[in-house]
Amino acid sequence: MAAALAALASILLAWRGLRREPRVGRKVLLVGLRTVSAIAALLLLAEPALRVVQTARVRNRLAVLVDRSRSMNFPVEPGGESRTQAAARFVAGARPGLDALASEASVEGWGFARDAWPADLSALARADPATGGATDILGALRATAGGSGAPGRRLAGVLLVTDGADNGALASGLSGQARADLLSLGVPVNVVTVGTDAPRDLAIERVAVDDFAFVRSTVTVEATLHARGFGREDVQVLLRREGQVLAQATLKLEPGKESYVVPLSFAPDTTGTFVITVATPVLPGEAVAENNARSFVLRVIRDRVRVLLVAGHPSWDERFLRGLLKQDPNVDLVSFFILRTAGDNPGPQDQLSLIPFPVAEIFGTQLRTFDAVIFVDFAYQPYRTLDIERFLPGLRDYVRGGGGFAMVGGGQSFAQGHYGSTPLQDILAVNAPEGMGETAEPFRPRLTPEGRRHPVTSLVPGEGANEAAWTALPAIPGLNFTAPLPATDGARVLLEAPTLLSGGRPAPVVAVREVGAGRSLAVTTDGTWYWGFVAAGDGQGGRAHQRFWNAALRWLVRDPSLAPLQLQPDRPSVEPGEPVGFSVSVRGPDYGPAPGSTVEGSLVAEDGRVVGQARARAGADGQARLEFPAPPPGAYRLQASAEVPGAPLERGAAAVAVRANGAEDSDAAPRPELLKQVAEATGGTFTNLPHSGLPEIRMREPEVVEVGRKRDRPLWDRWWTIAFLACALGGEWLLRRRSGHW
Repeated sequence: MAAALAALASILLAWRGLRREPRVGRKVLLVGLRTVSAIAALLLLAEPALRVVQTARVRNRLAVLVDRSRSMNFPVEPGGESRTQAAARFVAGARPGLDALASEASVEGWGFARDAWPADLSALARADPATGGATDILGALRATAGGSGAPGRRLAGVLLVTDGADNGALASGLSGQARADLLSLGVPVNVVTVGTDAPRDLAIERVAVDDFAFVRSTVTVEATLHARGFGREDVQVLLRREGQVLAQATLKLEPGKESYVVPLSFAPDTTGTFVITVATPVLPGEAVAENNARSFVLRVIRDRVRVLLVAGHPSWDERFLRGLLKQDPNVDLVSFFILRTAGDNPGPQDQLSLIPFPVAEIFGTQLRTFDAVIFVDFAYQPYRTLDIERFLPGLRDYVRGGGGFAMVGGGQSFAQGHYGSTPLQDILAVNAPEGMGETAEPFRPRLTPEGRRHPVTSLVPGEGANEAAWTALPAIPGLNFTAPLPATDGARVLLEAPTLLSGGRPAPVVAVREVGAGRSLAVTTDGTWYWGFVAAGDGQGGRAHQRFWNAALRWLVRDPSLAPLQLQPDRPSVEPGEPVGFSVSVRGPDYGPAPGSTVEGSLVAEDGRVVGQARARAGADGQARLEFPAPPPGAYRLQASAEVPGAPLERGAAAVAVRANGAEDSDAAPRPELLKQVAEATGGTFTNLPHSGLPEIRMREPEVVEVGRKRDRPLWDRWWTIAFLACALGGEWLLRRRSGHW
């Protein structure tokens, strides 16, 4: 910069010195010679040179991206070829043009659905059925931009062959973040769209329902249906559970209207996990039949455990038990107990309760609204005018159908209540034949081998600690003598009285029994309140009474958290073509982890067919995993069993739905408008099939890189450069002398 300023100053001084020169031509010539001299001097000072570099144009990649999602199996037009066949025919016809582009770009094939994968062009030219579960165009473009078998080569362009039925970032159109992500790729996307018209189709697009429902409470399922190409027609929409119709509604289709919301309501009558299906009939002319049904998993739980407690008279055991249940916010308690005996009042027997005993309502119409029924020292015979006896068969059937029943001891229970000759003997957890008496002798109950691992008699975690907790409890007075039932009847004795013998064996104190779908509990003493009140007085705390009855009630109503074998699907509803997996938790006899347990599972369809089997071994944390290959669409139950050392075979079940249609099948319409926006935004071309040959392909210019040596050639280091400068300076000097300017 200093040299340039000096040169400029010399030119200005030359011009200033010639201000009195009368001849303009001479003045211009002298200033011109000074300017040429200054420029020549600057060139000599800068020492310019010519650099010669050997370069080459890099042949980048052209990705041919062909849609392989399931929507490509839909027909291009009713009765015509599939979109997959049309795409394959286009790729086959474009092969000569693609081969001609090999000198400009490396052509590579890709298939895509939810993900993208490299594929040979010859494979893409075959019309194999598409199996991809969903379409993610933007994700596929990102994957191809990341490269494949040509490391170091950038993506120059994309040839995208698809119907545009996107379920990913472009599902809601090309706007906002989706547009920014697309433009960030920086390559032209040349689009070839397959299909232009939406086929005639009725599809269940989605189902809106909570993950769980409460038993005996109404739950509403909202099904969104998509209909195209229909006139005024009536369609039956069914809600099914494993083949049983729960609800139905009539949908009236209207011309021009495509979206409908149909509410379907029902009240679950039992707890558990179930696969529910919303379905419509396949109408004439529909392009796709698989999307007329959609399944989901619904977990039915209890809002509150509803308990009926009937007591023969006030007692300490009844008082403590009723108080415990009333304080539990998860229990809805309805209790009846007799305040006076027949000796206290010679009047009608039905007037012995505080209020009239609604026998017909409680044991008839309302019985199945209860989750558990508890008899506390209650005998039915003294109240013959109430005709309770005729309801006992219904109580037995209620338990067999899934209800819970508990009988608590006392002077009017078991054999003393004459239940051994009634239908209730069929569900009692012990045998109570006529003639077996009772005793008031105190005793300390002892855990049986079954009781050491059963949740009903689990006061504290750990087998040793639990047994010590039972041993420390105070002795209780009074016992109804009963006999244990054989294990083949599903009965187990959990607590026994080692000092009180019945038939030569320790008398049962607490026994449980599986009765059909229900459960039964027998407590042959009316002294369980000692575990609370007396134990607290002895300084042991009163928690044992509460823990025992809470666990007993949870077991009676089949609380899922007490099951030793817990099964949880990875997802309650699985997309078509995806594997089905379950997490398994196995507990041991002390309800802690059971490492090393062998778990076997069978995946069973609605019709009873076993579609898959798996086997696993639990780890140190008692966890295992079962996985089954992708089953066909439908509702399935996992039936599993676990071999736990030192415990009987544990069994469990879970449910999972494999959707007959996923997001890819819900809307069968192609989206050429979206694809045209993609092409315009990226600077690519847009072509509709059918099209013969390869359409115009736009690509990014190849990158020019240095591939050889470079040389510098000096431009100033020449004799004529010095001669030119000397001539310019000398000419100016001579001309100035002749003209009289110094």
